[in-house]
Amino acid sequence: MTAVTQKIEGILSNKITGLQLPVFRKIAPLVKRYDAIDLAGGVPDFSAPACVKEAAIKAIHEECNQYALMQGNEELRIEISKKIDKKHGIYYNPETEITICCGVTEAMAATLLAILNPGDEVIILEPAFTIYGPDVELFGGKPVYVSLTLPDFRIDEKAIENAVTNKTKAIIFNSPHNPTGRIFDQEEVDHIVDICKRYNLLVITDEIYDEICFDNRPLPRIWLQPEMENQVIVLNGFSKTYSVTGWRLGYIVAPAWLTEGIRMAHNYLTISSPAPLQQGIIKGVTAPATYYKDLRKDYTERRNYLINAFKNIGIPFLASQGGYFLLADFSYLGWKNDVEFVKELIAKLGVAAVPLSGFYHTYSAERIWLRFAFCKKLSTLRDAIERLQGIEKLRKI
Repeated sequence: MTAVTQKIEGILSNKITGLQLPVFRKIAPLVKRYDAIDLAGGVPDFSAPACVKEAAIKAIHEECNQYALMQGNEELRIEISKKIDKKHGIYYNPETEITICCGVTEAMAATLLAILNPGDEVIILEPAFTIYGPDVELFGGKPVYVSLTLPDFRIDEKAIENAVTNKTKAIIFNSPHNPTGRIFDQEEVDHIVDICKRYNLLVITDEIYDEICFDNRPLPRIWLQPEMENQVIVLNGFSKTYSVTGWRLGYIVAPAWLTEGIRMAHNYLTISSPAPLQQGIIKGVTAPATYYKDLRKDYTERRNYLINAFKNIGIPFLASQGGYFLLADFSYLGWKNDVEFVKELIAKLGVAAVPLSGFYHTYSAERIWLRFAFCKKLSTLRDAIERLQGIEKLRKI
């Protein structure tokens, strides 16, 4: 279309016009303009496992290029079931309780579409991954935000209970947590379980970072807690564990009665997930235990490098317990607005991070927290740290 088009007022829906793009989308042009090192996005800059890529390529050449089953590749669902059973001693039926989706993003969308009626409320613990709240709104619900308590970002049981009403349908839970890197401990998980049992709430748990935990720290899983099997919907995926964020593959584990509705929503959202990529990711799911051990070792090395570098520079931080993000606190430099600080960081030092305010519905804290992604080559992290040595150039006080 070559003609200049004019906006027609009132055509776009109120739901869409009421949304804003996540802040990391807004800073992306600045990253490109200043050729900054991008520690904002959770996108690895190293290769996915060769066996996974080769299996997908092989599937393409063998003409696995048409629609997959709506519920997902049968072998993949079976292998996911086996992996869960082997690791946790719980069997989920791959025919009726496991569904392959186009990433955890679509898994969340299908789940919310399946369970929400207009006006239903969903409690979201913030800071939170940026899709949770908008997804709830898009599918007719009302997000109710409850802040984790500073400075350690802990769950506040009383605040959650005070947020429960007769319209509350579910709580969205995420551990290891994006953006803070926290693994919520057993006491915190018990708080969520207690509230959900007393008020008959569902839990939608996003476990995309479950294979990346540090310091042998236990990961209490909410779906493994006694008598919770009928109230939990587990969302997981392959993007982080196998460094294939562009493949958009995830899965949902849920009781059969919930899965039936979720699959209906999934069918009308996407029909199915990419067939050759499902075939390829089977090689990841069936990887030996050494793969996951090496994964944690490699990410531990990256995390520790960033921690030690921040210590040496004098930047306060919250040590990541899981996932591949680390929060650093730049409040000591005297800035009052974290978005403006990030823009200056990109322009003057050539390093990009995400301001923590971008993970809040309403951000009232005065501290300047930034989220750094360490899913990068060590050489990338070294280059970023070399630039951050000049952080005092940004001091305002």
